[in-house]
Amino acid sequence: MHRRRFISSLAAGAAASSLTAFHDPAMSSTGDSREETQVTFEPNPEFTLDFAPHFGMFTNHAGDDLIDQISFMADAGFRSLEDNGMKGRPLEVQERIAAEMARRGMRMGVFVAHSIDWQEADLASGDEEKREEFLREIRESVDVAKRVNAKWMTVVPGHVALGQEFDYQTVNVIESLRRAAEILEPHGLVMVIEPLNWWTNHPGQFLSESPQAYLICRAVNSPSCKILFDIYHQQITEGNLIPNIDKTWDEIGYFQIGDNPGRNEPTTGEINYANVFRHIQQKGYEGILGMEHGNSQDGADGEQAVIDAYRAVDPT
Repeated sequence: MHRRRFISSLAAGAAASSLTAFHDPAMSSTGDSREETQVTFEPNPEFTLDFAPHFGMFTNHAGDDLIDQISFMADAGFRSLEDNGMKGRPLEVQERIAAEMARRGMRMGVFVAHSIDWQEADLASGDEEKREEFLREIRESVDVAKRVNAKWMTVVPGHVALGQEFDYQTVNVIESLRRAAEILEPHGLVMVIEPLNWWTNHPGQFLSESPQAYLICRAVNSPSCKILFDIYHQQITEGNLIPNIDKTWDEIGYFQIGDNPGRNEPTTGEINYANVFRHIQQKGYEGILGMEHGNSQDGADGEQAVIDAYRAVDPT
């Protein structure tokens, strides 16, 4: 159903194995064929927490055009968008996305700041050539962030460096992140380092636990290096979500969402998202929570189920 033919059925109901797993397949879609006829309807109230969908999540309602998808998200009550693959989009598409988000008063969530080889020990290795390549990509990401009005960008250190003591690997990662923070600080930008689970999606990644991320951020000691606390990954790795959120709170810059098992919308797995979100709200969090998950059901009904699930767990 085209977005402009969608007559608020929403009112009744009220990003995998890589960071880009949930992106729309047509990343460079520009959609110049959108209809001009519009149907007026009352948009849904905004969510209390700043949940951020990604492209491809609502294509049955909004179509393939990225601008229509943004508009649908805003009409559904979402106030932000995240797009892991933003850096890879053509410049003119980035600009069109930014313009539509500004028009709708939406914030930009994370994009992935650098290329990731899931089998390579990038930052943990201490290899100077890999470090310089990482820093070059961070500099490029500054331009992307400014173009799309983003503040946060995702950084993943890569695989463990086999054959090196873990503490030496930690020093290597800290040094690379310190140098990246020096690039980002003058621009007020923040890289958020993401612990990833070993057991379902990312075996062998250097950064996997929230206390480990907390230690690294403390050592980097920069406002431009914070934690991306992905609730899905940390449920698999360590559980104990609310206490670990409390312990790492001062270094958390961003949250991502996904229920477990399945990595789909809240209410489809074992995580009590109503309690987790209420706790995050009560702590005064005003940042973005990225919806880096799939839809548990296909089609328009599955898209509506995602929206209904977030209505059900959004604190009031």
